[in-house]
Amino acid sequence: MAVEFIGFVGNRNASETIAPAGASFDPLYVETAAKIHESAGFDRALFALHSDSPDSFTVAAHAQAIAPKLGLLIAHRPGFIAPTLAARQFATLDHLSNGRVAPHIITGASDIEFQADGDFTTKSERYARTREYLDIIRLEWGSEEPFDYDGRFYRVAGGRSQIRPRNPAGIPVYFGGSSPEAIEVAGKHADVYALWGESYAQVAETVARVRAAAVPYGRSPRFSLSLRPILAETEDGAWAKAEGILARAQALLSRTGFGREAHIHAEGSRRLLAAAGNNHRADKRLWTGIAALTGAKGNSTSLVGTPDQVADALLDYHRLGISTFLIRGFDPLPDALSYGSDLIPRVKALIAREEAQTAQISASKAA
Repeated sequence: MAVEFIGFVGNRNASETIAPAGASFDPLYVETAAKIHESAGFDRALFALHSDSPDSFTVAAHAQAIAPKLGLLIAHRPGFIAPTLAARQFATLDHLSNGRVAPHIITGASDIEFQADGDFTTKSERYARTREYLDIIRLEWGSEEPFDYDGRFYRVAGGRSQIRPRNPAGIPVYFGGSSPEAIEVAGKHADVYALWGESYAQVAETVARVRAAAVPYGRSPRFSLSLRPILAETEDGAWAKAEGILARAQALLSRTGFGREAHIHAEGSRRLLAAAGNNHRADKRLWTGIAALTGAKGNSTSLVGTPDQVADALLDYHRLGISTFLIRGFDPLPDALSYGSDLIPRVKALIAREEAQTAQISASKAA
């Protein structure tokens, strides 16, 4: 499996340890972050979306013009625009960006957040709607002839697009969600299924579940894992750095409330908290201190150690079937640069070496 690295371009400089300051949208920060991720060797960057945030599609469209080699992973919520229109929007940006676009489908677990956008569906209804939404998007991208669709949430008569994805293989669909409803939709539609940073056992379990759900559709999805690596020259230094990050996050949360999740809505969050344990450590170097503090709000677990140690842990996940790593730091821009110089090359070298050894063994057996 080839390995892919995805970074994160926020709308301003903020994290669990950095209080948001100034305007809620900083175009200069977006431009700087996009350029840094491009120069650091990331394959893509995620552009997130919330019910109160700037529009991820527009921000990503701007970033692609600033960083012409950086791929775009655009968080997208089904249900707010017609799937036919969404398909054409993504196909159009795919051409403008020379094939660098991918949607990250977020169906969402929080009724409260969706209601802020005027959506009062339940979680199960949203996943049923997402299934239909992606059915239609794929028809809009691939149908040579006008198509009809008659579903519970969407009806289309004579749908057809003049613009299609730049690559005949289509635009890859990234998809997240840990509930049974989510796994069922992932089996049919996920080209890349996204997990949060869980333990080895949890990752192996989820990979198996998604692969089983994909079998009836004859599909073989790839898998992405989201982590917040914490690196230092020594292992003791890395763990001290992690404790410092936790202390700063605690102080910020206590002072401002920024980063707190009042209610746990997502199944993925519950899984992360279950993995946290009393000392917030699992496996070789998985650390869940920030996840425990914030209620496992989003991508909040870390691998802690030297660059070689963290690269070795990422190789372990690769052996479990992970081919994409979404990594971002608590000090977003300096950490992105550090990952580009100290972590990404190490992981790629380890994986290339292991794959070469596997190929050599296979060739010897065949001979």
